[in-house]
Amino acid sequence: MSGGGGEDKEHKHGEENMAAWLVGIKTLKIEPYHLPPLGPHDVKIQVKALGICGSDVHHFKNMRCANFIVKKPMVIGHECAGIIEEVGSQVKNLAVGDRVALEPGISCRQCNLCKDGRYNLCPEMKFFGSPPTNGSLANKVVHPAYLCFKLPDNVSLEEGAMCEPLSVGVHACRRASISPETNVLILGAGPIGLVVLLAARAFGAPRIVIVDVDDCRLSIAKNLGADETIQVSTNIQDVGEEVVKIQSAMGSGIDVSFDCVGIDKTMSTALNATRPGGKVCLIGLARSETTVPLTPAAVREVDVIGIFRYRNTWPLCIEFLKTGKIDVKPLITHRFGFSQQEVEDAFETSARGGSALKVMFNL
Repeated sequence: MSGGGGEDKEHKHGEENMAAWLVGIKTLKIEPYHLPPLGPHDVKIQVKALGICGSDVHHFKNMRCANFIVKKPMVIGHECAGIIEEVGSQVKNLAVGDRVALEPGISCRQCNLCKDGRYNLCPEMKFFGSPPTNGSLANKVVHPAYLCFKLPDNVSLEEGAMCEPLSVGVHACRRASISPETNVLILGAGPIGLVVLLAARAFGAPRIVIVDVDDCRLSIAKNLGADETIQVSTNIQDVGEEVVKIQSAMGSGIDVSFDCVGIDKTMSTALNATRPGGKVCLIGLARSETTVPLTPAAVREVDVIGIFRYRNTWPLCIEFLKTGKIDVKPLITHRFGFSQQEVEDAFETSARGGSALKVMFNL
């Protein structure tokens, strides 16, 4: 379906499809990308907006993200939206010219997890820009029609690309059963912490406290609607003192904590701060192993919930954007075009962090 291999880059007649290939550590090159033939259930899309994700930055800096290792040149990127240029013979629900947001993962649809509806856990998942599958930072991509979602007129292509990170927040809120009766703590005010904030509010959470080490990011969180923000240290010895401060800021029991970082300190804080019978949702995957106070949390019947990507989230994300219940536009802090220099600059900007939240390409 999506993507051929890095070795298949022969020159085509007419206008050539170009893509950003990750060829080594911190080395990206815009080179030709030969697309697979259009299947009967596929569409060909002109990519118009693409955001850089934290996982893209990991690949860029280390040629790996967790257990996903880049072993050969790979087209990078997966948060995207574009305009349909061609439709397969069996595609009925989309037409040339439609503006669509793309869900980047193609599951097998055959295994027990897929059949059970938990397709995000499919062991055969082919996911844009997750090795060895090529991504979507390209002029054009081919993708299954059922993973392309039409955008309403009042939702921009950039907002369409933001459905991907927003989906992580929506899936987390579903998994944690966020409602108007759920007080929420969020650890980490980076791009994912902020989309969890937006999603939790849209799901009706009445009170949201967010913590981070970076004061600049906390001020953004405050502007996006956090009820309280707390600056914390990087020192794990401060957890006890900070938990008291966090619980005091909430003013009542913390029903659900979302750890959007995934290190010993944030997970320890979440487990200690959450009320008895509450939930801790681990979204951030900064470490493959963490040392945390699990036994005291177990005695208080605190449930620990894992999150991996998302499933069946695009229609709800688009509805939230269409109705104005969620505004993702303030998260887009930097924009770049699609030239060799701009691709390099964009990834360096995203990798530096700081004031950069979502770095967006306009193709």
